[in-house]
Amino acid sequence: MNWIKSLFLMLLVGNLTWGQTASKDYMIFLTPQWEGERFEDGRPKVPNSVLERMKSVTIEEAWGTLRNEGYHNQFEGGWEPLHDDVPVVGRALTVQYMPNRPDVSDQIKKKGKEEGQIGNTNSWPIDMLVEGDVYVADGFGKIVDGTLIGDNLGNSIYAKSKNGVVFNASSRDMEGLSEIEGFNAFVRGWHPSFLQEVMLESINSPIRIGAATVLPGDIVLAKKEGVVFIPAHLAEKIVVTSEVVRLRDLFGIGRLKEGKYTPGQIDSKWTDEIEKDFSQWLKSHMDELPVPKEQIQELLKKRTW
Repeated sequence: MNWIKSLFLMLLVGNLTWGQTASKDYMIFLTPQWEGERFEDGRPKVPNSVLERMKSVTIEEAWGTLRNEGYHNQFEGGWEPLHDDVPVVGRALTVQYMPNRPDVSDQIKKKGKEEGQIGNTNSWPIDMLVEGDVYVADGFGKIVDGTLIGDNLGNSIYAKSKNGVVFNASSRDMEGLSEIEGFNAFVRGWHPSFLQEVMLESINSPIRIGAATVLPGDIVLAKKEGVVFIPAHLAEKIVVTSEVVRLRDLFGIGRLKEGKYTPGQIDSKWTDEIEKDFSQWLKSHMDELPVPKEQIQELLKKRTW
């Protein structure tokens, strides 16, 4: 049993390295299936090209692929977004807030000051953001006095990340935030109060957002229906799966309009004849389709018809 105790101590110490920020070793331990590039802090760095393609993925497509991979707890709904039509896609920088406890809060503030942190604790994660990040925070669902940001911090967030936020908490200054072009906030509610009786507990550790478990570096896909948190190692698979579905749908709808096939033929398992027709259609329409040409070429390489 000594190895279990050693592992526990290693994780505990690693998780608390640099005050309340998770260590690089701990981050790598949590995400062993990610084999790509990482940030200096250890978070998986899913390529920008994948993030850009992820914007076209629907919530249903991402959710379905995750379920097929055995990930059943990655979606959360019930948000009050700032905008219904501005998706948020990026790499999660996770933050845990808890109800204030003075003795713990004082220690956190003291440690942060020693490490050069400036301002209130809810601004500390903002200073760590880089372009492509999404500030994801569990504020234990607090609405009144649970407003993690207003328009000042919102402008700072967008300046650093060119992205939005997902808060299991509230925000203030809805009118001011709505003026930040490209910014969106998925929150539990809106309230004019200021943040009170809330303390920062950790940065870049696993957190719970409603029914979902979120790790640092997960890909956030937030749209009107809700938010999906995608493990980094599955991000590209979800994008490719979505693109294949999109292409097959375009082909099927087009052939139905032409009257070449019946609805029954398109809605059931395709015959070899239809699959061959689909491959030829991909080749002849490659430059017109809403999927990168390189991805279509890669798909064609794997087809045997």
